[in-house]
Amino acid sequence: MANIRALVFDVFGTVVDWRGGVAREAEKFLKRHAADALDPGVFADAWRARYQPAMEEVRSGRRPFTRLDVLHRENLEAILPEMGIDLEDVAEDELAALNLAWHRLDPWPDAVAGLQRLKRGFIIAPLSNGNVILMLDMAKRAGLPWDAILGAEVAGAYKPSPQAYLRTVDILGMSSGEVMMVAAHNSDLAAARRCGLKTAFVARPREHGPEQTSDLVPLEDWDISVGSFLELAEALGV
Repeated sequence: MANIRALVFDVFGTVVDWRGGVAREAEKFLKRHAADALDPGVFADAWRARYQPAMEEVRSGRRPFTRLDVLHRENLEAILPEMGIDLEDVAEDELAALNLAWHRLDPWPDAVAGLQRLKRGFIIAPLSNGNVILMLDMAKRAGLPWDAILGAEVAGAYKPSPQAYLRTVDILGMSSGEVMMVAAHNSDLAAARRCGLKTAFVARPREHGPEQTSDLVPLEDWDISVGSFLELAEALGV
């Protein structure tokens, strides 16, 4: 651990509560369109379910790199008819505003204080699939004290592609062993470890709501496994 110079963070689910934030925004939208019988959490889950398949089109090379804001908008337009909402009944500015829900996500209760503490000893930055303006808007609203904003278009790749990790390490001017990936997702950490990064698992047992079944515990012997960013700071001695 003595060689670690930087901590890079998964953001959606690890730093911020994407499901709660999207559901909050969706609830207002659904009420305006007389669809308030729909569960906003289910709406958020349906939108998120298209996240990985959309990025896989880019990772596979079937589509050029496309920023996440664009993919989110396409996915939103795809799920609305599934929810019984006619796209022709939704104004363009309303669609655009709802798509920005991903820019207005709330941090987990320990996130800001934990990041501020970790920042005392390490360079901290997101290693997210989110694009730069999404990360900037989120950080400004939530008070996330990043040292740098490294959106996916900086690396030009989506996790878990190796380029996403290796290009970020290169941008930081460090070796892989000097960088620790912090995430609430075992698969993200596994991909980072294969690229030589150190790994820290932070449990977020309500990322997917009260009935979450995935990523409740570390599935491998990660370098550090904790329940909050404050515990991570303690484990790293800051």
